[in-house]
Parts: sequence; structure tokens; C-alpha cells
Amino acid sequence: MESLLIPVLILALVGAGVLLAARALSRRGSRPRPEASPQPNRDPAELARGAAARLNEEQHRRLYALIAQGQAMAAIKLYFEATGEGLRASRDAVGALAAHPQPLPTSAPQQDSPGDEDDTPQRFPYRYRAIASKGDVTREVSSNMLNDEIYGRIRTLAKSGDTEAAATALTRHSDISMKQAREFIALLDD
Repeated sequence: MESLLIPVLILALVGAGVLLAARALSRRGSRPRPEASPQPNRDPAELARGAAARLNEEQHRRLYALIAQGQAMAAIKLYFEATGEGLRASRDAVGALAAHPQPLPTSAPQQDSPGDEDDTPQRFPYRYRAIASKGDVTREVSSNMLNDEIYGRIRTLAKSGDTEAAATALTRHSDISMKQAREFIALLDD
């Protein structure tokens, strides 16, 4: 009986140690990370404005060129090296910049009234690609006067049946003819 006492005590001590270690790990894993908690609450448009402000004009151009070429990893690497932020913050910033394009830091101030941008299109530091297809027919419009918001308005006009206004808006924000714009808008009927 005495020969079993020492191994049983060792086994009990090891079991208690494992329980204490598991308890300590579960407590440490349940704590919120201070660097991860502010990011999910940030507005992506606000994140994009802040990210663009951290870049100089050349970095801004190169970053949007990489985004336009679909080279997300290279864009994240560029932002990471340019700002010194962490990899996760760089990924989030590039994603926000892609979703909410920002003008060059040295560009003219934004116009206050939203109707003015329809009269004189603003030029962006990147080329926006809009693609429409139906069956085997595919059309693409690439312009630095288009962005998600403007293209969304054009699509809304087309879907509401006002194809002529949609085609006019598309020609105003791109370098295509009215005939090409009508062909493009005809593919948006879905």
C-alpha cells in the first residue's frame, strides 16, 4: 500500500497542475484584445478617409493602381510598408479604400451640393471598371470619372426604365459615345 502512495500523490499533483493551467488559459482567451476591439465598430467610409490621409500622393496612386489591377496582397503590402501599421489593420484599410474610394490628398476640395457632381464630373485617381453582360455579350466601361455611387445611380435609372437618362449619365462620366452607352445600359435590364 505504501508503494502506491507516492505514484498516487504524483498523479494528483499533475492533475491539479493541468486543471490550473487549463483554467488560466481559458481566462486569458476570454479577455478582449485591446487592438482588435476598436476596428469592428469603425465605419468603413471613416476608416477609408483615415487610411487615405496616412498616404502621400505617390503611395495613394500606387495603392489604387494595385487595387484596380486586382492585386490585393500587393496593395496590403504597400500600405503596410508605407504606414507601419499592423498586417490586420493594413488589410482592413485596403479593403475600406477599395470599397470607399478616396480622392488624392492634394486634390481640390469636394463640392458641397450633390447635384453639382452630375454637371461637372470629378476625376478620381483610379480607373473604375463597370461590366455588364447578358448571354454571350459583355460590355465594359472604364473611366476615372466613375465610382460605386455614380454607377449605382446609373443602374437605378436603368432599372427604373429611364434608359435615356442612364445612358446620358454614363456618357457624362466616361469617354464613350451615346450609342455605346445605350448598348451598355441595355445589358443592365436584368
